[in-house]
Amino acid sequence: MKNYIVYLLVMIVVICGCPVPSSAAEEPKLYAKAAVLMDADTGRVLYGRAPDEALPMASTTKIMTLILALEYGNPDDVVTVSSYAAKMPEVRLGLHAGDRYVLQDLLYSMMLESHNDSACAVAEQVGGSVEAFAQMMNRKAAEIGLHDTYFITPNGLDAEDAGGVHHTTARELAQLMRYCVTQSEQKEAFQAICQTRQYTFASCDGTRQFTVYNKNALLDRMDGVLAGKTGFTGNAGYCYVAAVNVGEKHFIVALLACGWPHNRHYKWADTRALLAYGDANYEYREIKLAGVQIPAIPVADGLEPAISGTCEGKLTILLSDSETVQQRFVPESGLTAPVARGDMVGTLQVSIGDTRIAGYPVYAAETVDKKDFSYYIGTVFDAFFY
Repeated sequence: MKNYIVYLLVMIVVICGCPVPSSAAEEPKLYAKAAVLMDADTGRVLYGRAPDEALPMASTTKIMTLILALEYGNPDDVVTVSSYAAKMPEVRLGLHAGDRYVLQDLLYSMMLESHNDSACAVAEQVGGSVEAFAQMMNRKAAEIGLHDTYFITPNGLDAEDAGGVHHTTARELAQLMRYCVTQSEQKEAFQAICQTRQYTFASCDGTRQFTVYNKNALLDRMDGVLAGKTGFTGNAGYCYVAAVNVGEKHFIVALLACGWPHNRHYKWADTRALLAYGDANYEYREIKLAGVQIPAIPVADGLEPAISGTCEGKLTILLSDSETVQQRFVPESGLTAPVARGDMVGTLQVSIGDTRIAGYPVYAAETVDKKDFSYYIGTVFDAFFY
């Protein structure tokens, strides 16, 4: 009888057209003070906790040091270690002032085991000094749209100067990783270093030899890890940033202040939780642009006052069940005849919520000629004789 009543209630709901409640996507349970799950394809934040809070980022800083060294340095250059670099605190390779190493070898030391002395030596080689290299870091940050990130050191040690505290946000740390793995001309070299499990090298004179091992444990815990960097300082706590493919989905995870000793495992739990959330709640959907209704586009001085437009192609994008795509046409400013069929006459902007995803060109569907002298003569003639 009880089952029959439940069945009857469900049927009433269905017949009345009322939706049966579905369980909302559960938010990931996280330890991190600030966290972001980003769609690596578009740079859109799929989930964020305090995504724009400025916090120190420890050795995740070294992804910026690496990409600058790859973009502006010569991997075959010989680096002579300065006394300043040799004095960097733990974690360190143990460089001696005056030792000479190949730049590329120090990149592996810096990224795999997060050696602070190696990062300092790299910065001095590529930038001329740590201070000049910090200026390069901040210029690059501005170039790629990081407006609340400030670099002082190449290794991420806690620091403060007249410009502020060495810091970033979870959103901007994810944006930086996205640049490194998807946009930089050196993205393949960046990924290759980050995916290396161990690397052996020696000083140029052969008197010292080292083997370094990758501390990014996620490499051996799941498939699809493109790049990652851990970090820890007393002010920053444990930090982590990674780019990971989950099946065909491309995600970036950024974590700041993710516990302090003895909680180094928190970052792995948070990373898995965020990736599972993204995989469970987002699917690729195809948005067709052909056939989108484009409003009449005014044309100055044309034989016709307006022109129609067409947009071709399609967009494949990660979406949740609750999200919709908005399309907004923006005409070219000051569009004046003549306009030939196929000329670009505007842009179709595609957005999800407040986030603009992409812009696609809209082309004239027909030709509109300019009102010339003969047109005006004809107009006067018609006014007098008709």
